[in-house]
Amino acid sequence: MLNPPNSLSLLRAPLAFVFLSENTTLRTLSVIIALLSDCVDGYLARKYKYTSKLGAILDPLMDKFFVFFVLIIFVLENKLLTFEAILMGSRDLFLFLFGGYLFTTKSLKKFQIQSVRWGKVTTGMQFCIIFLLIYNIKPPSYAYSIFTIVGFLVFVELFKVSKKTS
Repeated sequence: MLNPPNSLSLLRAPLAFVFLSENTTLRTLSVIIALLSDCVDGYLARKYKYTSKLGAILDPLMDKFFVFFVLIIFVLENKLLTFEAILMGSRDLFLFLFGGYLFTTKSLKKFQIQSVRWGKVTTGMQFCIIFLLIYNIKPPSYAYSIFTIVGFLVFVELFKVSKKTS
């Protein structure tokens, strides 16, 4: 069902394509609008009970699409090394591992998709790095390893959540 929060989530896909332009102002506005749409869609979903299975999948999917598209652009522009981009996406490796755990324990259908605190931290960190890279501020390479640690914390938090719901 396409409701206002889901429409806002879908907005993040075309916003990612703004990064094909090298205009710093357009890129900055794109990130700001993406962040605002992420906040507002969650608020609307909770406040007006627009929560849905589609929304639970669409919102994080559009966040990932936006971030990964932008990271690929930065890698192609040599503003980001490939291994740094991979580290920034390491949370998603942990999500894949968690999905494998749910599948092998036959808990996949029972698990209710939800956001977790460390997932939000990761997204916030990703957007901070994106802002820095827009303005050609290069964090030290070791800073990207923090994403692996936080990704592991996402895995642990999801594991705890899955134990509470089973």
